[in-house]
This record gives sequence, C-alpha cells and structure tokens, in this order.
Amino acid sequence: MPASSPLLTLRDRLDRVVLYQAYPQSFADGDGDGMGDLDGIAARLDYLAWLGVDAVWLNPCFVSPMRDAGYDVADFDHVDARYGGDAALDRLVAAADARGIAVVLDLVAGHTSDRHPWFAASADDPGDSRYVWSPAPAEGFVAGPGSRGEFYKPNFFDFQPALNFGYARPDDAEPWRQPVDAEGPRRNRDALVEIISRWYDRGVQGFRVDMAASLVKDDPGHVETGRLWAEVRARLDARHPGNILISEWGDPARAVPAGFDVDFFLQFGGDDDGAALKSLWNNGAGTVHEAWAEPNAWADAAGTGDAAYFVDAWRRAVDAIEASGATGIPGLPTANHDFTRLVSGSRDAVQARSALLLALTWPALPSIYYGDEIGMRYVPGLASLEGSSLGPAYERAGSRTPMQWGDLPPTTAVGAAPAFESRYLPQDPDPLRPTVADQLDDPGSLLRFVRAAIALRRSDARLGAREPVEVVQTGYPFVFRRGSLLVALNPSDSPHAVDVGSSSGAAPVFAVSFRADLAGRSLRLAPFGCAVVDLAGAPTSQD
Repeated sequence: MPASSPLLTLRDRLDRVVLYQAYPQSFADGDGDGMGDLDGIAARLDYLAWLGVDAVWLNPCFVSPMRDAGYDVADFDHVDARYGGDAALDRLVAAADARGIAVVLDLVAGHTSDRHPWFAASADDPGDSRYVWSPAPAEGFVAGPGSRGEFYKPNFFDFQPALNFGYARPDDAEPWRQPVDAEGPRRNRDALVEIISRWYDRGVQGFRVDMAASLVKDDPGHVETGRLWAEVRARLDARHPGNILISEWGDPARAVPAGFDVDFFLQFGGDDDGAALKSLWNNGAGTVHEAWAEPNAWADAAGTGDAAYFVDAWRRAVDAIEASGATGIPGLPTANHDFTRLVSGSRDAVQARSALLLALTWPALPSIYYGDEIGMRYVPGLASLEGSSLGPAYERAGSRTPMQWGDLPPTTAVGAAPAFESRYLPQDPDPLRPTVADQLDDPGSLLRFVRAAIALRRSDARLGAREPVEVVQTGYPFVFRRGSLLVALNPSDSPHAVDVGSSSGAAPVFAVSFRADLAGRSLRLAPFGCAVVDLAGAPTSQD
C-alpha cells in the first residue's frame, strides 16, 4: 500500500509521487453494464495500491453528451450518470483515501459543450460575454443557435464553444476581442476557481487541466495565460494549499512558472510541437499526425535515435523553472489517451521495458498510462468513437481499449471486490494479449518489473524528481547517474556494455534489471536490456 502521512499533502510528496492515468470508461466496470465507471475503478484500488502508485488521474467524468468522450462538458458540478453519478465519486474518493491514493480529476477549462446551460443562456443574450461572439461571420467562427443570431468561436470541435478569457492584443477590426480584465473573462476566472474548489471540498486532491495554454487568445508567449493561471493557483492555495494542478500544456518551461505543479512533456506543445517526447517514443505507429516529421525514436529496435533532444529540452525546462523561483517539476508520461501506447507497431512489450524504466527513474513526475504496466498495445483498425478520430491517421481509439484484467480470482492480492472488463471499445483481438491475471504471479513479467521499479522510485531518495542527474551518454545505451545509482537503458536489438568502474571497493548490485549481467567492471546489456545498478550500497531486493 502506498505510504503517505496525513501530515504530508500531495504537493509535499510530489518529488516521489507516481501517477497512474485511468480512462474511466475503459478501466473497469463496476455494475456489469459494459461501460467502465467509478465503482469499477474503486473495485480495482487494491490493484493500484499493490502496484504502488500514489495518485490516480481520471479523464473527465462530468455530465456530457460525450461527443468528445467527456471533453465536452455540460455540467462541471456533477458526475455523469454513466459513471455512477456524484455518489460514485464520493465512494471512490473515500476508498482511495483509505489506501493513501489521491484522486486527480480532469478539468476542461477553455470550453464547454454547446449543450451547457451557460451557452444556451449566452446564445439568447447579446449582453452575455461568457463566450467569444462575433456579430458577423468571421474566420474560425461558427453560426450560433438562439435568438442572439451571432457567431461563436470554438476551441476545438465546433460543438465546444470557447469560454471568453479575453485577448492579449486588441484589434479594431475584431471587436469581439475583449481585454483579459473585462467582465466576461473575470467571470470565467472566478468560475474556474469555484469549480475546482467545490471538488476539492469533496476530497479530490488535484486537477489535470485540459488544453491549459488555450485560454487567453492571441497571447504571444502565453504571457497573459500564465498570469491567469498564477492568479487561479494563488486563490486555490489560500483554501487548499496542499493540492496540485497539472497542466496539459506540453511546455514545462512556461507552464510550471505560471503556477502549475507539473506540466507533461507531450506529443504537442512548446516551440517544437512536442518533439522532445516524440523523439523518445514516436515510432510512426498508432496515433500519427501527417504533419509530424519522420520518426526516429530513441525507444526503437533499430537503434538510430538519440535521447539527447529530450535531455536538452528537459534541461531547458528545469533551468527556466529554477530561474522563475517556481517549485514545480516536469512530467514524463509513458503514453496517454491522445497518443499511441509504448507497445505499438513493431515495438513489443519486451522492447518497452527500457522506456518504462526511463519514465520511472528520470527526474520528473512519471505517469503510467493504464495497461502500459502489462504491455497493452495500441490496437489498429478501430472505428472512431466519441470524437476519437483527429485525422486520416490520427485515430485515438486504439489507445483507449478496455483494460485487460483477464480471469482474476477474487482472492488475489489485488482485491476481492467484483469488477468487470469494460466493453466501451472492442477488446484487443490478439489471443496472446497480456492480462493482469497472467502476469500477477509471474516474477519475470512486465507487471512485476514495473511494480519493482515503482517501489524503487518511491523508496530511494536518489530518484526524487528534484534530485540531480548526471547524463553519461544518450544513445545506446542511454546511461545516467542518480547519485550512486547508475541507470542503463538499451531499447535496441543490439547488445551493449557499460563500464561501471568501482566505488570504494563496494560490489555493484542490481536493484531492477532485465537481460543484464555484471562481469567485473562491465555491465553487459543484451538486446532490449536495462538495469539500475547501485554502485555504493548494499544489495537491494525487489520482487
């Protein structure tokens, strides 16, 4: 069970927190109707506790018409019936709290559904400036409903009207550009604070903010957006100082100084459109945007990539965070609901071990996407569901398939509460698909490897997100030191060796390893091998 003190808040423990992302409709079904729900997640909390995670992030579970899988919110104050309603969230928070696991919800801050009561009222009231309206057709605007007879600006899909947080720059030719301190933007900032606070009052300990950089429009450098979030953070801290805000920004150098505790490196964001994360994971399979450059990922059997681009981006982000005086950290996800899984195309679960170990040993907040711990793959060829398709090759459904529990007996270490597999999307049709049931008691499984790596991360202060790192080399293998821990990662199909030297005569010992062995001063990594070696300490046992 994750160890947490009631005297320590989630923010206090952020340095060694491991986050787990559970897609609610796919993770587990608590009532057997085929749709994943919050009672299903509650039924699997013993699994998350056994795995060792500290917090679980849930994609939006608020009332929604589900044209964008919940990212089109129609009511921020209530949980959608398909997930079990408000009472199910209260049960989940209480059960998670009893296990030392924090619940982090997902806030869509920049827009609502066009079925939200706010939008219906605004469409009938020419004096309502909660959304961005133009009296005449304008590029990027959509004809609105209601008696207002005007045109609104969407934030993403047409059915997601953008909330008005103002424009950073005026333009006389575009009279809809209100300043950031106008009545409508102020009203929406207040609403953000109140929405988050109400859920914090119910026991939620954090929010991940969707499209956090999208709020203030025409905002060079996101200066005004940064000021907005700094204000929101300060107001929230006055009431709930230990809770956390995580941004979907993809630019930690800007987002963390703006007031977020964490910002993930993502497949988009920043001045390089997410090149740092893509340089690690993107192998051209799964979710692929036609505008992306040809993939040359470090985590690839060909061994032609390099982690140097990621390391440089991470250093720039950390330098910017430190220069700003902020205390937050970058985040490194294994995957997410919008991006391909680590296991995709030709990359299998054996090859993915180095990538998972990197996420769990690098100085950043690791986020494990549900199922990555057992090697679930991106499933190609699925039909679009609830807005999952973003382009000819950018189909997100393959990353959202049901968690593969398998035939778990009710008396295992992962709990006795009943839970069913979701039928939200088709199951991976591969008869050899990995399951929790198959890997739970297998000491050589990916699941047990990830559990051991999480335990090491959480128990060893040298792996804290704010502890130093010394990069030895960024190719094959990728080698870096965290104090006297040496991490060596070889995602390629060729063997490699690392000179580990000696340290005060102490014999190097393995903490977590796979396809690796030690001979004298040489750590030998077989194809796809990886290891964490303690150059100074006593042997460490991890199950």
